[in-house]
Amino acid sequence: MQPSGRGYDHGVSTFSPDGRLYQVEYARESVKRGTTTVGLKFKDGIILIVDKRISSKLILTDSIEKMYKIDDHIGITTSGLVADARQLVDKARVQCQVNRMTYGDSIAITTLVKKMCDFMQSFTQYGGARPFGTALLIAGVDDEGIHLFETDPSGAYQSYQAGAIGRGRSTVIDHFENNWKLNMTKNAAIKLGLEALKESLEDDLNRETVEIAVVDSNGYEKLDRESTLKQLDRL
Repeated sequence: MQPSGRGYDHGVSTFSPDGRLYQVEYARESVKRGTTTVGLKFKDGIILIVDKRISSKLILTDSIEKMYKIDDHIGITTSGLVADARQLVDKARVQCQVNRMTYGDSIAITTLVKKMCDFMQSFTQYGGARPFGTALLIAGVDDEGIHLFETDPSGAYQSYQAGAIGRGRSTVIDHFENNWKLNMTKNAAIKLGLEALKESLEDDLNRETVEIAVVDSNGYEKLDRESTLKQLDRL
């Protein structure tokens, strides 16, 4: 049986005759198989919501991480290969500390995103390594305003008012395009994010696996379990 890439998928740095990098496309498929992650802006910051979707009732939900604090003013959520995401999270944290030690100030969100995407892109250009099989939603607030970026395994990035990554991305984006509004309140944004996440799932939201974080001028804050359950009850 002929392989889908006709041999051009053996090397990450080899283009096919029609200009495609199959290894990068395979990495994107890994992201599409990951759990859905949601991010959207509200009046004063960004809401991040993840659904960890455990595969067995024997798994302890606290042992699975999909949402990370990178710096006081930056949060990241991931979808795709968890181990790959952990490496990128460590890289992002180091970049934040290097900037603070070098310049005595916190890093700008756009600067961090560019550095992270340059790092991811390098794994698509040289042999002996594979692309990261994960995508990131990077949220932060700095002197330039409120930012929500989505990265791609190729090293590309885009800025969004509201976005999503993972298997339910298209459904969530459709929901946001129809319902997202400028200058929403925090509670309204959380409710909209949960509604979009619920619509993208085949089953109901699992109250024990949903996590919510807020990034605003006060910094990154992950809601405790009681506050998260209160937001879910509003649905």
